[in-house]
Amino acid sequence: MTVAKGSAPVTGGARRYAVLLALKDSEYAREVYGGYGNVFVTAFGNGGREKEERWDCFRVIDGEFPAAEELGMYDGFVVSGSPHDAYGDERWILRLCSLIRTLHAMNKRLLGICFGHQVLCRALGGRVGKARNGWDIGVKKVTFMPDFEGFGLFGDLEELPQSASIIEVHQDEVWEMPPKGRVLAYSDKTRVEMFAVGEHVLGVQGHPEYTNDILHNLIDRLVNNNTITRSIGEDARGTAEATKPDHGFWTKLCKDFLKRPTATTVTMNTSPLESATELMSCSHGVLSGSLATTTTASPIGL
Repeated sequence: MTVAKGSAPVTGGARRYAVLLALKDSEYAREVYGGYGNVFVTAFGNGGREKEERWDCFRVIDGEFPAAEELGMYDGFVVSGSPHDAYGDERWILRLCSLIRTLHAMNKRLLGICFGHQVLCRALGGRVGKARNGWDIGVKKVTFMPDFEGFGLFGDLEELPQSASIIEVHQDEVWEMPPKGRVLAYSDKTRVEMFAVGEHVLGVQGHPEYTNDILHNLIDRLVNNNTITRSIGEDARGTAEATKPDHGFWTKLCKDFLKRPTATTVTMNTSPLESATELMSCSHGVLSGSLATTTTASPIGL
């Protein structure tokens, strides 16, 4: 994995992807996995076959974004989870929203995970806010819509199970779909577990990239810093002991979405570079879907 801006061009027709990290590395993720960037590449990459595929990592939470002139080099982008609120007005969040709008206009493949799912919704004109049913943590069952309208997103996928279990760690949620957005899955606590816009934008509220050890470490940290109560933590651990997440199913679904061949088209009146430069220099209050709320992060990195 390359953790830098302006990395060297990929040769030989290899596909190229970017992870937009909206969180700091926890001590556990750094020591066990070498950072959250590696967690995503392990989950969604091609098993280290570097000649076929290249992944770059940008720490957008620290203001590190891909250069406007590099956007066209990438086949897809993954927006990570975060302890920050997707409806916050920190400058890096507004800048991320602008980047998402640019990539959407360029018809680039966009996959949002947890915070990423919510910020995709916000950036494209929907609304997000605090979860009406409170924290949702643990291994939970997600049910796919009976009239599922997403088969075109995943290449050769022709059928889905009625439901699949996934790791959840969130206290915010999607309130309203963006224009032309469609709900693909839901759960008992969360009305929008997965949504799509067109054939190139996919949001997943859960964490397909997480494994149970990451979940247990995160529960411990949330309890120890009093972000959640001990009883909520015990309930979350109980779900993980009772049910295994369908990790292989979710990672394959995400990889099929990211790697389905598609032609990149531009639907803007101006060039991608001009629009990217304009949109990525946004200031507070210019984005649709904003709740105009200034927030601070939880005291941990998710």
